Amino acid sequence: MKIYTKTGDRGTTSLIGGTRLSKAHVRIDAYGTVDELNSYIGMLRDQPVNVQRRNLLKEIQDRLFTIGSHLASESDQVKRVLPDLLEDDVTLLEAEMDAIDSQIPPLRAFVLPGGHQSVSFGHIARTVCRRAERAVIHLQQGEEVEDIVIRYLNRLSDYLFMLCRAMTYELEIEEVTWIPRVASKK
Repeated sequence: MKIYTKTGDRGTTSLIGGTRLSKAHVRIDAYGTVDELNSYIGMLRDQPVNVQRRNLLKEIQDRLFTIGSHLASESDQVKRVLPDLLEDDVTLLEAEMDAIDSQIPPLRAFVLPGGHQSVSFGHIARTVCRRAERAVIHLQQGEEVEDIVIRYLNRLSDYLFMLCRAMTYELEIEEVTWIPRVASKK
């Protein structure tokens, strides 16, 4: 089987189930953004600082593939043949955040992204996750999307923020806090 089919040359693509949609459709945007996020998680997984978290990050990638398959499927396909996204998947992220929180200093201010390439990759993943969440919410306003998908993406963006803090701590990098400039009153 060839990777190119030429069926998308006119700007459409197929859902699982066969329906063709414009590549600019909100559904395609949603699962495309989840796919982009998955690539950034892969980049995070490849960072030496995350060697102990590689299995967790692979698990997250697996769940993002599950989410993508749900978003790329017609409603009747979702109910029949797709892998499950479970409440335990959300709980796992919460437990990981609690573990990180118990090991790093408390957050006392807003943090500016950056300080190390690995941390910067994490913040990019976090913001792409937020964009994916917004795209899925937009899709849900017009079509059926399981609520757990949005909960998972919401919790994942929180986890990615905590992961960035953990990486900063483990790499012994100073966390740069945002100090707002306030115009003096004349």
